[in-house]
Amino acid sequence: MSSPNLHPMINVAVKAARAAGAIINRAALDVESVRVSQKQVNDFVTEVDQAAEVAIIETLLAAYPGHGIWAEESGRTHGAQDSDYVWIIDPLDGTTNFIHGLPVYCVSIALAVKGKVEQAVIYDPTRNDLFTATRGRGAFLNDRRLRVSKRVRLQECLISTGFPFRQGDDFNTYLRMMGDVMQRTAGLRRPGAAALDLAYVAAGFTDGFFETGLQPWDVAAGSLLVTEAGGLVGNFTGEADFLEQKECLAGTPRIYGQLVALLGKYSKFAGAGDKAAVRQATAELAAASPPEPNAL
Repeated sequence: MSSPNLHPMINVAVKAARAAGAIINRAALDVESVRVSQKQVNDFVTEVDQAAEVAIIETLLAAYPGHGIWAEESGRTHGAQDSDYVWIIDPLDGTTNFIHGLPVYCVSIALAVKGKVEQAVIYDPTRNDLFTATRGRGAFLNDRRLRVSKRVRLQECLISTGFPFRQGDDFNTYLRMMGDVMQRTAGLRRPGAAALDLAYVAAGFTDGFFETGLQPWDVAAGSLLVTEAGGLVGNFTGEADFLEQKECLAGTPRIYGQLVALLGKYSKFAGAGDKAAVRQATAELAAASPPEPNAL
């Protein structure tokens, strides 16, 4: 059902997200029977991701046949190839959680116009939570206007993150990052769905978020929710043009600044001196780590 208070394009995206959510909820009733394949080590895709993506794309293109599509599973193969309007889609963010029956996952849909995200929908089908945002018109959870939290002291804050899981990820550097944050905050959480992590910053449930290795479809919708709720989003050095940089940092304005001061040195865009210090510290951590057990 569409809402007269929402932008027309948001209404279409909500219809698409709910269609995908219905597919996901049906599959969740018998998750053991879902076919799973592996794109790479620890990176899974299911028939549910694919079916949900098809439902989203069909709904969006039925309303806007001249728009482009950039989706996690099918890339840019659908829609107009040269449109200024591009829908950025993650049909099931948190697939690994879904496979295990852990109810922390969502549908993420954003519309970028000339490269700038203008519309956003994140739908949590397990809770029937609908997050929406239109640039300049605020962010909402269901019918409630969202604002980021009012906390200003990092030691009182709850921060979310994502753990590295791909081959080639720099685990030792990430351990240092997490150690720096853990010692200075009220807690660090790893829910397992970056789009929801960003939505939760917008809602004030958490005060900040950081992660590396994320793709545009992971963060496009959530980033608009955060900024429309009064927060800030960028890379680890605080630059706002982060969408395709595989670094994402979000938070309330005061907490964002403190996290940039803490994590900026770990950015691939950090200065040479900062990078050298991180490399040295990471090497020391690796040298102090226990050796790998011998293979049997």
